[in-house]
Amino acid sequence: MKRVAVFGLALAGEAAARALVARGIDVVLSDDAITDEHRNLASELGCALVSVVTQSDLGSFLDGVDVLIPAPGVAPHHRVVIEAIVRGVFVRTEIDIAYEWEQQRSGGPRPILGVTGTDGKTTTTMITAALLRGGGRSVGEVGNTDLPFMAAIDQPFDAFVVECSSFRLQFTNVFRCDASVWLNLAPDHLDWHGSLVNYTEAKRRLWAHSQSNDVVVAPITSELILESARATPARCVTFGLDAGDYRVSSGSLVSPHGVICSVDELWRSLPHDITNSLAAAALVIESGLGGVGDVATPLHTFESARHRIELVGQFDGSAWYDDSKATSPHAALTAIRSFERIVLIAGGRNKDLDLGQMATEPKRMVGVVAIGDDAAAIRRAFEGVCVVREATSMDEAVSFAHTMAETGGTVLLSPGCTSYDWYKNYNERGDDFQDAVRKYFNRTESSS
Repeated sequence: MKRVAVFGLALAGEAAARALVARGIDVVLSDDAITDEHRNLASELGCALVSVVTQSDLGSFLDGVDVLIPAPGVAPHHRVVIEAIVRGVFVRTEIDIAYEWEQQRSGGPRPILGVTGTDGKTTTTMITAALLRGGGRSVGEVGNTDLPFMAAIDQPFDAFVVECSSFRLQFTNVFRCDASVWLNLAPDHLDWHGSLVNYTEAKRRLWAHSQSNDVVVAPITSELILESARATPARCVTFGLDAGDYRVSSGSLVSPHGVICSVDELWRSLPHDITNSLAAAALVIESGLGGVGDVATPLHTFESARHRIELVGQFDGSAWYDDSKATSPHAALTAIRSFERIVLIAGGRNKDLDLGQMATEPKRMVGVVAIGDDAAAIRRAFEGVCVVREATSMDEAVSFAHTMAETGGTVLLSPGCTSYDWYKNYNERGDDFQDAVRKYFNRTESSS
């Protein structure tokens, strides 16, 4: 690489620019909306900064460039990506370049484990890293995290766990993992990929460059993922709740190498918690980075990230949970299936996905509070299933949910949509929900 264009200057783009400049590579920067922060970055790094308003600007940005690194949010149909492809410029993501650099490392590359899937990527990445740390290794959790892979490879980690979103996999040319798992597949990000076929093909790129000494881990319940795994030269290992190489048997998580731990000892034992833990254990054990005896304690002490079926508290006889991270119907359905009697708070801005998936467990549904830009679509999805009320704020949603809730039941915020209508991100949405719940019950207790 002699001259690289970086488009999109948030966390991943800035990290890419800094890493490239540190290696003496000529870099040109751009973004859809140039800010003073971008100007300061360009000035600090000594890079050209080009605003690509016109076609002529676009030509100036890509002139003499041999590689374009788009930020993860830049879709394949973005005009910068299209123009780069027309010009014969290689389009690559930061994990692809970081992998290439790691292979050239003095002393040899360090182990790389990878995680993809529609749902559960972050949690499984975190569990995998926790299992490795339990064995005494220093671990970089990179990729679709707060630490881009390009920013991590110069740090003294012993191994990496790469959270591989479809965005990051889309433009990989050499990226591979010593062991990797594809957790599940459901329609998501179709506004970015254009179709389920394209989305699936992006996920498949996790294993596009697998070698015979690699390990690919697949869910026993997905024929599509299993076929993809078995089509690689790598060794295939499976996992599932009650079947697979890694599974639950007689109340314990088991592996081909023996019992891992009992379900009762697991950090949390909702069905997807169990399968995520099995997948992480398979990655660590089958890669040879840990043994069965190394993973039991970390699986007991692990603490998940926030806003993932996070218990807010018990209020007036009901348990209230924050699952704001559920930004797709498939993710919300996973949470819904974790409880018996639910008042669901759902909605936001839909990603052109079928919200009807969320209404396929009618016996669990007590009521629904619809929120956000697509509240009407949520109402239509649950029409004839249960009572639905539309709320115009999170405070109102909490109030409505309380009036519907049953003693011994669950109130669950699991939106099935993005947060980009009322909020900047799902963290902000989850925080607002938790604040609203505590404020509401503090007020009702004070007035009683």
